Amino acid sequence: MEINISSTAAELGKVAGLAAAALIRQAIAEKRSANIILATGTSQFETIKQLVSDPGIDWSKVVMFHLDEYIGLPITHPASFRKYLHERFVTKVERLKELYLIDGEADPKEECERLGSLITEYPIDVALVGIGENGHLAFNDPPADFETEEPYLVVELDEPCRKQQLSEGWFTSLDEVPRQAISMSVKQIMKSKNIICSVPDERKAAAVKNAVEQKVSNIFPASILQQHPDCTLYLDKNSAVTLSNNIVDTNK
Repeated sequence: MEINISSTAAELGKVAGLAAAALIRQAIAEKRSANIILATGTSQFETIKQLVSDPGIDWSKVVMFHLDEYIGLPITHPASFRKYLHERFVTKVERLKELYLIDGEADPKEECERLGSLITEYPIDVALVGIGENGHLAFNDPPADFETEEPYLVVELDEPCRKQQLSEGWFTSLDEVPRQAISMSVKQIMKSKNIICSVPDERKAAAVKNAVEQKVSNIFPASILQQHPDCTLYLDKNSAVTLSNNIVDTNK
């Protein structure tokens, strides 16, 4: 895991977005297509904004999957990740080669099976992910399942996760936040050739420290990224504030 620390969230997003774009262009140049995963949430605002502005990507050669979606939430709801991606990504780029979004209104088991069979056909070149305040990766809350081979699974959302969604303004009350979601599994995320992990904001600082400095453990789900051969963690000064000095110095 490499660490890149920017001064601001906007700068973080620009640097991460440029890196993601370069990797997508590289995949297209090498094999005439690129398979990507996109995350959602406030942590991805600036990274996706930079990515969609890149003039050098032939999006007609890009296949996109996304990480997670609430079960039972309509696409019209402000918190819908399908809505998020349509508004911030899909409508901002030319037509994609393929687009595979999670339908949280479908039968959850059948939807996991549908997406699981699809993603095995498209080895992922670039995954854009984030880290939750509780350390989750996608919606794999602690203790995360590090063992399942299923690409997608139904997960229970813990209270810290649900409170984060409320505090970010996606819902008007905690009762409104769904208790279940469909999430890409940890093992599936780790199969990605390259991982770009964007994590701005001081409220993520404790989760970042655990991901970087704790031993790999499903209690700290994002710590698994330490074992990925090509993962870069993009932070701003606020999210990096509690990192040990030796970690920061090593990654300058």
